[in-house]
Amino acid sequence: MSDQIPLIEAPKSRRPLVIGAVVVALALIAGAVFLLTRGDDTRRATDGDAAQLSQDDPVKVVLGTVGASDPYWKTFEDAAKEAGIELEIRDFAEYPLPNPALAENELDANQFQHIVYLAEYNVANDDDLVPLGSTAIYPLGLYSQKYDDVADIPDGETVVVPDDDSNQARGLLVLQSAGLIKLKDGGSIFSTVADVDEAASRVKVKALQADLTPTSLPDVAAAIVNNDFVEDAGLSFDDAIAVDDPSDPKAVPYVNIFAVRAEDKDNPVLQKLVEVYQQTQAVLDGVDEAAGGTAEFVTLSQAELEQSLHDVEAQIREQK
Repeated sequence: MSDQIPLIEAPKSRRPLVIGAVVVALALIAGAVFLLTRGDDTRRATDGDAAQLSQDDPVKVVLGTVGASDPYWKTFEDAAKEAGIELEIRDFAEYPLPNPALAENELDANQFQHIVYLAEYNVANDDDLVPLGSTAIYPLGLYSQKYDDVADIPDGETVVVPDDDSNQARGLLVLQSAGLIKLKDGGSIFSTVADVDEAASRVKVKALQADLTPTSLPDVAAAIVNNDFVEDAGLSFDDAIAVDDPSDPKAVPYVNIFAVRAEDKDNPVLQKLVEVYQQTQAVLDGVDEAAGGTAEFVTLSQAELEQSLHDVEAQIREQK
């Protein structure tokens, strides 16, 4: 508020009561501050002096993600705790939120995106977030409530893809591989609906917000559905009538990653967190179960990940 609240001067005869009230109020405030801060004395991974890990003196890491309801996140927390890391997971409702939160030091790391998504964020925001380690590639699937096979989709029908740049391009490449569309110049990680050669394609393509593609299924022939929304929409990963090939070397830009600020890429605690994720079988089993058995785990070096990010960012700048 810009206007001050007017203060009413108490009668002089009541001054001791006022002073007492102020003292009580200050005591209550001090107590509240103590209660709020006494649990914040845990060492932070980004403090610069937290290289030594111990269960008795854990180091706190704040990790952002999208969709932290899957049980494996608790498994990951427990595994990190055994390694001396107190992992606090902050769940965000939308994809555009965790990267700005990381850039603004609200997080120590995030884990929700692939390299293409990070590259697009960095270029658009003139930022320098970097990959810390790899997790997995998840095949992107085409789903339908009307047809059991791509070949059954009649010419002229409408198929939906996500509207975010990275997943839109990837979804279009799936449709092209399935023989439903043809992309001008063969397609790339930067293809959009505008690049569909309509005269040479079997279907029409429409872009929708990622979380709306599954709800569009009753009204369209098929839809590309991001893995995060498959089971929430009552679908099974086995229901996909077409998927891309995560083993293709060209799929590296779609490897999911832990991301950090550039100055933290050599942080030993954050590197240890990635190691815990990659080497704890219970975590990997949980991830794969949550992905319906579709997760293809990838262990790429930080240098390889950074090179891929650099290459994709350069291509994005060339497109502008």
